[in-house]
Amino acid sequence: MRSEQKGNVKNSVGRLALAALAIIAQIVWLVYIALKLNKYSTVISLCSSLIALLLVLKIYSKRTNSAFKTLWIILILVFPVMGISFYFLFGNKHATSYIRRKFSSLHDALFSGLCDDSGALSELSADDRYAANQFRYLSGHEGFPVRAGTSVRFFADAADGFEAQLCDIARAEKYIFMEYHAVEDMESFSRLFEILAQKAANGVEVRLLYDDVGSIGFVNFGFVKKMRQSGIRCKVFNPVLPVLQIFMNNRDHRKITVIDGRVAFTGGYNLADEYFNITHPYGRWKDTGLRLEGDAVHSLLAMFLEMWDCTEKSAENFEKYFCNNVSLPQDGFVAPYADSPLDNSCVGENVYLNLIKSAAHYLYITTPYLIISDEMNRELTLAAQRGVDVRIITPGIPDKKLIYRVTRSYYPALARAGVRIFEYTPGFMHAKQMLADGKTAAVGTINLDYRSLYHHFENGVLMHGCRAVNDILRDFEDTFAKCCEVTEKYSQDRFAVTRGIDCILRLAAPLL
Repeated sequence: MRSEQKGNVKNSVGRLALAALAIIAQIVWLVYIALKLNKYSTVISLCSSLIALLLVLKIYSKRTNSAFKTLWIILILVFPVMGISFYFLFGNKHATSYIRRKFSSLHDALFSGLCDDSGALSELSADDRYAANQFRYLSGHEGFPVRAGTSVRFFADAADGFEAQLCDIARAEKYIFMEYHAVEDMESFSRLFEILAQKAANGVEVRLLYDDVGSIGFVNFGFVKKMRQSGIRCKVFNPVLPVLQIFMNNRDHRKITVIDGRVAFTGGYNLADEYFNITHPYGRWKDTGLRLEGDAVHSLLAMFLEMWDCTEKSAENFEKYFCNNVSLPQDGFVAPYADSPLDNSCVGENVYLNLIKSAAHYLYITTPYLIISDEMNRELTLAAQRGVDVRIITPGIPDKKLIYRVTRSYYPALARAGVRIFEYTPGFMHAKQMLADGKTAAVGTINLDYRSLYHHFENGVLMHGCRAVNDILRDFEDTFAKCCEVTEKYSQDRFAVTRGIDCILRLAAPLL
């Protein structure tokens, strides 16, 4: 074991700091101009008040999360000029209309050719109608097909998943596509890079896409040059710029590797040493992953190509990448799915809500952050009140102390309703998974917080009846033994000051 040494990594934190200062300066200048104009003329002041009123009515009528509405309404009514300015800068999604059209056209082009396995939904309906309806939502409403000919392997330890990933990458013959929120150019990635560079030299097409904010503390732009010199096509998603733009808030939080259209990996872990417990900045890191082999891999392939091509000027020929589809003997039902902040559908949250509602006996959840909407809060409490054994595991050691405080602020109401809260004593719980009754599970990149559920590009896999679901259950049982249950502690009344601070923090939660 060695301690975290982020300071030794060539990163772009300085660039982030300069960009942040430039953006703050622009915000201050715009607000200052608006305030000066407002004081300069009574007419302008009246117009500001009218705009504030109309904007509040518009926000109230929106079909969006009530926490977002409340925050913006309070801000605009209390500080009209500043609130209006901030809303048009950060709360107005129409500012990304061009990007949304681009993603929409790519999504239609890539997923239109994918369809459910013949008879899969009918077969599932005969066995479990409620589970079938969950998959029908993903397939019929969101366009993510249900697959029966896919083998799924679950990794209770991210390090095991990474080792399996390296083995499959070493066997690649045509292409290796990788998309990750965070990449760290250190020990774990150096092993991966050696294989990728060798494969690229042998004619295998290798692509790597990573998020700028997620990786900014680990690499700099020299990393892209290093990859390209080794024959790896490398791109940075949504680079940080010192210019105000709402899209900067939408990060790529997905974790996907696709090999020859035959094998794919996904889960909670990034390509950085702490995820594999090489370094220990927050105690022992707990993360999980999945290996998919078979026809469901094409859904993850489509997700990768959608993100890669969003910055391309012309569309590429997608068909050549979808020609290696291999259907395996049935091992339950599988539906990989994605979530995007650029449409009007909260797929990740909807999958979780459906799972919560479906649970009859027990519901187990792991999440690094617990910052949830009123609707999800209500569904969790209702599940517990109708007799479902609802258990949530969160970190014992936080990576962000403020977020940890907000996470804990949600414990009391849940605990008093009968939800059992556990904290992972050895360190940081980063796995994102939900299991209902040992039959249906969702594993992926989606945290139970506003950022994952509403702001980020995410992905996950819904499974029913797979052998991997049994492995997920065993992992939950093993993990509970390493946790400290804090339900009783948070069921008790708290001081008024504590409740007041938590209330303020939760009001700002949609922006965290």
